[in-house]
Amino acid sequence: QQHAHELVGHEEVQQLLDALAKSSPKLVENLVPKMLSIGVVVKVLQNLLREQVPIRDLRTIAETLAEYAPKSQDPGELSAAVRVALARSIVQKINGLEVELPVITLDPSLEHILQQSLQGDPSSGLGIEPSLAERLQKSVAEAAQRVELDGHTAVLLVGPEIRPWLARWFRAVAKGLQVLAYNEVPDNKHVKVIATVGRELEQPPQQALEQGRAP
Repeated sequence: QQHAHELVGHEEVQQLLDALAKSSPKLVENLVPKMLSIGVVVKVLQNLLREQVPIRDLRTIAETLAEYAPKSQDPGELSAAVRVALARSIVQKINGLEVELPVITLDPSLEHILQQSLQGDPSSGLGIEPSLAERLQKSVAEAAQRVELDGHTAVLLVGPEIRPWLARWFRAVAKGLQVLAYNEVPDNKHVKVIATVGRELEQPPQQALEQGRAP
Protein backbone atom coordinates (compact mmCIF):
# COMPACT_ATOMS: atom_id res chain seq x y z
CA GLN A 1 0.00 0.00 0.00
CA GLN A 2 2.81 2.41 0.81
CA HIS A 3 4.32 1.99 -2.67
CA ALA A 4 1.16 1.60 -4.78
CA HIS A 5 1.73 5.00 -6.40
CA GLU A 6 5.03 3.73 -7.81
CA LEU A 7 3.28 0.84 -9.55
CA VAL A 8 0.76 2.94 -11.47
CA GLY A 9 1.93 4.44 -14.75
CA HIS A 10 0.53 5.36 -18.14
CA GLU A 11 -0.13 1.78 -19.22
CA GLU A 12 -1.95 0.84 -16.00
CA VAL A 13 -4.09 3.98 -16.07
CA GLN A 14 -4.98 3.40 -19.71
CA GLN A 15 -6.16 -0.10 -18.78
CA LEU A 16 -8.31 1.35 -15.99
CA LEU A 17 -9.82 3.90 -18.37
CA ASP A 18 -10.47 1.21 -20.99
CA ALA A 19 -12.35 -0.82 -18.37
CA LEU A 20 -14.39 2.23 -17.32
CA ALA A 21 -15.16 2.99 -20.98
CA LYS A 22 -17.12 -0.25 -21.25
CA SER A 23 -19.75 1.10 -18.86
CA SER A 24 -19.25 4.87 -19.36
CA PRO A 25 -17.88 5.37 -22.90
CA LYS A 26 -18.88 9.05 -23.26
CA LEU A 27 -17.31 9.97 -19.91
CA VAL A 28 -13.94 8.52 -20.84
CA GLU A 29 -14.11 9.78 -24.43
CA ASN A 30 -14.74 13.34 -23.29
CA LEU A 31 -12.18 13.25 -20.49
CA VAL A 32 -9.03 11.89 -22.19
CA PRO A 33 -7.54 13.45 -24.21
CA LYS A 34 -10.16 16.14 -24.89
CA MET A 35 -10.15 17.67 -21.40
CA LEU A 36 -7.05 16.23 -19.73
CA SER A 37 -3.95 14.46 -20.95
CA ILE A 38 -3.44 10.95 -19.67
CA GLY A 39 -0.27 12.23 -17.97
CA VAL A 40 -2.34 14.51 -15.72
CA VAL A 41 -4.74 11.67 -14.86
CA VAL A 42 -1.75 9.49 -13.98
CA LYS A 43 -0.41 12.14 -11.60
CA VAL A 44 -3.80 12.55 -9.92
CA LEU A 45 -4.14 8.80 -9.32
CA GLN A 46 -0.57 8.65 -8.06
CA ASN A 47 -1.30 11.51 -5.64
CA LEU A 48 -4.30 9.63 -4.28
CA LEU A 49 -2.45 6.35 -3.90
CA ARG A 50 0.52 8.07 -2.25
CA GLU A 51 -1.86 8.99 0.58
CA GLN A 52 -3.48 5.55 0.49
CA VAL A 53 -6.77 6.76 -0.95
CA PRO A 54 -8.48 3.88 -2.80
CA ILE A 55 -9.08 4.50 -6.51
CA ARG A 56 -11.64 1.71 -6.99
CA ASP A 57 -14.42 4.24 -7.56
CA LEU A 58 -12.92 5.34 -10.86
CA ARG A 59 -16.25 6.61 -12.16
CA THR A 60 -16.51 9.22 -9.39
CA ILE A 61 -12.86 10.16 -9.95
CA ALA A 62 -13.40 10.58 -13.70
CA GLU A 63 -16.62 12.56 -13.22
CA THR A 64 -14.90 14.91 -10.79
CA LEU A 65 -11.95 15.41 -13.13
CA ALA A 66 -14.35 16.17 -15.99
CA GLU A 67 -16.14 18.73 -13.81
CA TYR A 68 -12.98 20.54 -12.68
CA ALA A 69 -10.79 20.19 -15.79
CA PRO A 70 -12.20 23.39 -17.39
CA LYS A 71 -11.12 25.30 -14.25
CA SER A 72 -7.66 23.79 -13.73
CA GLN A 73 -5.14 21.45 -15.32
CA ASP A 74 -3.00 21.31 -12.19
CA PRO A 75 -2.73 17.75 -10.79
CA GLY A 76 -2.57 19.06 -7.23
CA GLU A 77 -5.77 21.09 -7.49
CA LEU A 78 -7.53 18.26 -9.31
CA SER A 79 -6.40 15.78 -6.64
CA ALA A 80 -7.87 18.03 -3.94
CA ALA A 81 -11.21 18.13 -5.77
CA VAL A 82 -11.25 14.35 -6.12
CA ARG A 83 -10.46 13.91 -2.42
CA VAL A 84 -13.56 15.97 -1.54
CA ALA A 85 -15.66 13.82 -3.88
CA LEU A 86 -14.28 10.66 -2.19
CA ALA A 87 -14.54 12.11 1.32
CA ARG A 88 -16.98 9.52 2.65
CA SER A 89 -14.82 6.57 1.61
CA ILE A 90 -11.63 8.28 2.85
CA VAL A 91 -13.06 8.94 6.30
CA GLN A 92 -14.80 5.57 6.48
CA LYS A 93 -11.43 3.93 5.91
CA ILE A 94 -10.05 5.91 8.86
CA ASN A 95 -12.69 5.12 11.48
CA GLY A 96 -15.40 3.03 9.88
CA LEU A 97 -19.01 3.87 10.68
CA GLU A 98 -18.22 5.65 13.95
CA VAL A 99 -20.22 8.87 14.31
CA GLU A 100 -17.36 10.67 16.08
CA LEU A 101 -14.08 11.52 14.36
CA PRO A 102 -11.25 12.30 16.83
CA VAL A 103 -8.85 14.86 15.36
CA ILE A 104 -5.74 16.90 16.08
CA THR A 105 -5.97 20.58 15.12
CA LEU A 106 -3.59 23.51 14.87
CA ASP A 107 -3.97 26.64 16.96
CA PRO A 108 -5.82 29.18 14.73
CA SER A 109 -2.97 31.71 14.85
CA LEU A 110 -0.45 29.05 13.83
CA GLU A 111 -2.66 27.88 10.99
CA HIS A 112 -3.00 31.50 9.87
CA ILE A 113 0.81 31.80 9.70
CA LEU A 114 0.98 28.68 7.52
CA GLN A 115 -1.76 29.94 5.21
CA GLN A 116 -0.09 33.34 4.92
CA SER A 117 3.17 31.67 3.91
CA LEU A 118 1.43 30.41 0.76
CA GLN A 119 0.25 33.85 -0.36
CA GLY A 120 3.32 34.67 -2.42
CA ASP A 121 3.83 31.62 -4.61
CA PRO A 122 1.78 28.57 -3.55
CA SER A 123 3.78 26.32 -5.87
CA SER A 124 6.92 26.94 -3.82
CA GLY A 125 5.37 25.45 -0.68
CA LEU A 126 5.14 26.65 2.89
CA GLY A 127 7.78 29.33 3.32
CA ILE A 128 8.18 29.35 7.07
CA GLU A 129 11.23 29.67 9.29
CA PRO A 130 13.14 26.32 9.48
CA SER A 131 13.15 26.08 13.27
CA LEU A 132 9.37 26.62 13.35
CA ALA A 133 8.96 23.92 10.72
CA GLU A 134 11.08 21.52 12.76
CA ARG A 135 9.17 22.22 15.98
CA LEU A 136 5.85 21.85 14.16
CA GLN A 137 6.87 18.47 12.78
CA LYS A 138 8.00 17.29 16.19
CA SER A 139 4.89 18.49 18.03
CA VAL A 140 2.44 16.99 15.53
CA ALA A 141 4.37 13.70 15.46
CA GLU A 142 4.25 13.52 19.27
CA ALA A 143 0.52 14.32 19.32
CA ALA A 144 -0.10 11.66 16.67
CA GLN A 145 1.82 9.10 18.69
CA ARG A 146 -0.29 9.82 21.79
CA VAL A 147 -3.51 9.44 19.79
CA GLU A 148 -2.35 6.13 18.32
CA LEU A 149 -1.42 4.84 21.78
CA ASP A 150 -5.03 5.52 22.78
CA GLY A 151 -6.16 3.21 20.00
CA HIS A 152 -7.25 5.80 17.42
CA THR A 153 -5.99 6.61 13.94
CA ALA A 154 -4.21 9.96 14.18
CA VAL A 155 -5.97 12.59 12.06
CA LEU A 156 -4.76 16.17 11.58
CA LEU A 157 -7.59 18.47 10.47
CA VAL A 158 -6.50 21.66 8.68
CA GLY A 159 -7.53 24.15 6.02
CA PRO A 160 -7.70 22.87 2.43
CA GLU A 161 -5.01 25.31 1.22
CA ILE A 162 -2.29 23.90 3.45
CA ARG A 163 -3.44 20.27 3.61
CA PRO A 164 -1.31 18.94 0.69
CA TRP A 165 1.86 20.57 2.01
CA LEU A 166 1.39 19.32 5.56
CA ALA A 167 0.60 15.82 4.31
CA ARG A 168 3.99 15.77 2.56
CA TRP A 169 5.79 17.25 5.55
CA PHE A 170 4.52 14.67 8.02
CA ARG A 171 4.82 11.61 5.79
CA ALA A 172 8.35 10.90 6.98
CA VAL A 173 7.93 11.73 10.68
CA ALA A 174 4.40 10.42 11.34
CA LYS A 175 3.68 7.62 8.86
CA GLY A 176 0.31 6.69 10.36
CA LEU A 177 -0.98 10.27 10.38
CA GLN A 178 -3.92 11.10 8.12
CA VAL A 179 -4.14 14.77 7.09
CA LEU A 180 -7.67 15.87 6.24
CA ALA A 181 -9.05 19.21 5.08
CA TYR A 182 -12.14 20.72 6.69
CA ASN A 183 -14.15 20.17 3.51
CA GLU A 184 -13.25 16.47 3.45
CA VAL A 185 -15.24 15.64 6.59
CA PRO A 186 -18.71 14.26 5.69
CA ASP A 187 -21.76 15.90 7.26
CA ASN A 188 -22.63 12.73 9.18
CA LYS A 189 -19.36 12.82 11.15
CA HIS A 190 -19.03 14.67 14.45
CA VAL A 191 -15.55 16.13 14.86
CA LYS A 192 -14.03 15.77 18.33
CA VAL A 193 -10.83 17.74 18.94
CA ILE A 194 -8.61 15.64 21.21
CA ALA A 195 -5.33 17.55 20.79
CA THR A 196 -4.23 21.00 19.59
CA VAL A 197 -0.75 21.95 18.48
CA GLY A 198 -0.44 25.35 20.08
CA ARG A 199 0.76 28.88 19.90
CA GLU A 200 4.03 28.20 21.74
CA LEU A 201 5.46 26.97 18.42
CA GLU A 202 5.43 30.55 17.11
CA GLN A 203 7.91 31.61 19.80
CA PRO A 204 11.66 30.94 19.92
CA PRO A 205 12.28 27.64 21.77
CA GLN A 206 13.90 29.34 24.81
CA GLN A 207 11.05 31.83 25.18
CA ALA A 208 8.48 29.05 24.99
CA LEU A 209 10.44 27.08 27.58
CA GLU A 210 10.56 30.04 29.96
CA GLN A 211 6.82 30.65 29.57
CA GLY A 212 6.21 27.00 30.24
CA ARG A 213 8.00 27.36 33.59
CA ALA A 214 6.04 30.44 34.60
CA PRO A 215 3.51 29.88 37.41
